[in-house]
Amino acid sequence: MIAPRPAFIDLDEDGLDDNAPPIEVIDLLSQFGDTVIHENLNLTVNRGEVMGVVGGSGSGKSVLLNTIIGLKKPDGGSVRMFGHDVNDATRKEMKAIERSSGVLFQQGALFSALTVKENVAAPMFEHTDLPRAEIYDLAELKIALSGLPPRAGALKPSELSGGMIKRAALARALALDPQMLFLDEPTAGLDPIGAAAFDELIADLSRSLGLTVFMITHDLDSLYTITDRVAVLADRKVTAVAPVHELELSEHPWIRDYFMGPRGRAAQSARQKAG
Repeated sequence: MIAPRPAFIDLDEDGLDDNAPPIEVIDLLSQFGDTVIHENLNLTVNRGEVMGVVGGSGSGKSVLLNTIIGLKKPDGGSVRMFGHDVNDATRKEMKAIERSSGVLFQQGALFSALTVKENVAAPMFEHTDLPRAEIYDLAELKIALSGLPPRAGALKPSELSGGMIKRAALARALALDPQMLFLDEPTAGLDPIGAAAFDELIADLSRSLGLTVFMITHDLDSLYTITDRVAVLADRKVTAVAPVHELELSEHPWIRDYFMGPRGRAAQSARQKAG
């Protein structure tokens, strides 16, 4: 059962369709010049699920993410978020979509000149009319939700470890109490203990806040631990969407090698022992 989203921030009526899937990608075409990255790509992300996205190098995982969040325009097909076509949405609708979405980029993408608290507060200054003091109080709450100690709020990104940067970027992604959370390789660069702790944090936040999560990752442990379904990008499209245990049975060469190769079998074995 999905927990109700807490109303930490009172935003105006957003006009988003609560009955529509958070993400619908329909017959997507993505290309750069004559190079086609995606062709007839279709994907629907259901409300409240953790969707993992995997694919080989050059399969267009980041291109897909950037297209969904509006950083790249589709060359064909359409992308809908919360019932609105991202490319045809009005300015008001796009603002609502932006308020309802949080993004954690692979390298964190924190503003280097700002403290962690100022980074987390930035989306609230942009999208709300809350008093300054209240915004900073909320920023401290988000920092705590991300698992960082209170002292981290006063630090600059250059003073943070890799794991702390991930958590600070997560706190900023959660600043506006989004319905949808995008994660781009969230555990990349973390040691196994740090990666496992981050996975646990994402799972806890997804359950407690009712978040829908779209997560690009190469981390097999993450896929086995926290995803409800995994979308596989291959052959320029989404070749399969299913829970990991079903993908293990696939006859597709890339999927079979990915999930049932040596590293895949090791992750599966570790999960079975833990269970």
